[in-house]
Amino acid sequence: MQSEVPVDHRYLEKFLWLSIATAIATVAIKGMAAWITNSVGLWSDAMESTVNLVAAIVALWAIRLSAKPADDNHDFGHGKAEYMSAAVEGTLIFIAAAAIIYSAILRLLNPVAPEQLGLGLALSMVASALNLGTGLLLVRAGRKHRSITLEADGKHLLTDVWTSVGVLVGVGLVLLTGWTVLDPIVAIAVGINILVTGFGLVRRSVVGLLDGSLPAEEVDIVTEAARTACSSCDMKVAQIRTRESGRQRFVYVTLEVPGDWTVRRSHDVADLVEDSVDAALPGTVTFVHIEPAADVSATV
Repeated sequence: MQSEVPVDHRYLEKFLWLSIATAIATVAIKGMAAWITNSVGLWSDAMESTVNLVAAIVALWAIRLSAKPADDNHDFGHGKAEYMSAAVEGTLIFIAAAAIIYSAILRLLNPVAPEQLGLGLALSMVASALNLGTGLLLVRAGRKHRSITLEADGKHLLTDVWTSVGVLVGVGLVLLTGWTVLDPIVAIAVGINILVTGFGLVRRSVVGLLDGSLPAEEVDIVTEAARTACSSCDMKVAQIRTRESGRQRFVYVTLEVPGDWTVRRSHDVADLVEDSVDAALPGTVTFVHIEPAADVSATV
């Protein structure tokens, strides 16, 4: 299966502007709900949405930076900026989770009964619906166009949805039972859930910054393309190495060719392999290294 053709970064930016608009709306709605009710659970929900807004702005910066072409100081482009965005977003999530848990513990020690919970719940449900629609759209676009920035931002929004669901259930139980202690307990659970999400984002960004290889299915596509290109020639693929940098793919292929081949013939075959890989995974940057087969076999 072939990958989607790389898209212009300006197309991806549209999704992030949508995320920013959604975050502004949800912060306003959830902030109003928290202010009306004075519920620590709803305050924690509003705080996470504020982190969403900051993270979306950072993601927009990362998308723009990653789209910059290679220059004198960055021979392989700026693709890793997307991993930096995911790391920043994960760190912001950790900070928000710590603040939420701290506030919840204070409320647990000094209980305060929330007010007008019915209206607060209704507002929170509207904000959650906005996050759900935008989050699903961003995750789908991120996977389709291989953008960890879009996918991370979308997952953050979806996490916010699950957070809101937990808060709605907890605050709803407070409304039904009158047990005010449930409000801070729900907030603590929200904070722990956010910590797990933040850890996942930071972990993925670290793997990317350490030059992780392409996914196994893409490595199989590259291998098949290189071997197909070599099938009609007296040579073989000795080694294939891959790495990804944001939406950028890099492939390094070592070919063994007869020692009496001319430089021109070896160069033409290398071009054939590069074209084959690019056809299988559009936008891939391929480097081909030629080795004489006779010399290689003599050293083994």
